[in-house]
Amino acid sequence: MKLIVDKLSVLRGGRAVIAELSFAVAAGQSLLLIGPNGAGKTTLVRTLAGLIPPAAGHLRLEGGEPDASIGELSHYVGHLNAVKWNLTVAENAGFWAGFLGAGGHVEAALAAFGLSGLVDIPAGYLSAGQKRRLALARLLLAPRPIWLLDEPAVSLDRDAQAALSTAVAAQLDAGGLVIAATHQALGWPNERELPLQPAVRPA
Repeated sequence: MKLIVDKLSVLRGGRAVIAELSFAVAAGQSLLLIGPNGAGKTTLVRTLAGLIPPAAGHLRLEGGEPDASIGELSHYVGHLNAVKWNLTVAENAGFWAGFLGAGGHVEAALAAFGLSGLVDIPAGYLSAGQKRRLALARLLLAPRPIWLLDEPAVSLDRDAQAALSTAVAAQLDAGGLVIAATHQALGWPNERELPLQPAVRPA
């Protein structure tokens, strides 16, 4: 499986945020999108997830399911955690498990991110790092070959970062791929960087 981006351009508010960008990521690889604020990291992740339409260029997946889009084959975790504050940790995970069509993986997913002791706590009482771990636990609720992550390690302590690295390594070992927008080195397996700079050409 290979995700190929060919001469991609994306507009936001009538301005070119990404201009003629090309790259490829193969199964078993992790790609870090790095660059200053405004370089288009979040925009690129959201475009790959199918949330923003490209203005030009092509996105394609070689070796994926022929009738499924890239977004349908992806887990997307944005910089916001999408946690329902009035639901408990277990209820939040259960909601996502149902939405994703997952089986009985809720307890294992929460345990992987150190949340087993917090299952009955309303998410509104969690710390920023705990909310982030709850958001990342969604990755383990149902298999998807592509993970698209926006600042995945924000607010995470050392143990939580290690849990994320373990999850990423398992994803890559299973033949998946991971693309992450980040401001920091993550030390993931088969990791390479794609530097981005703000597009300067007017739309």
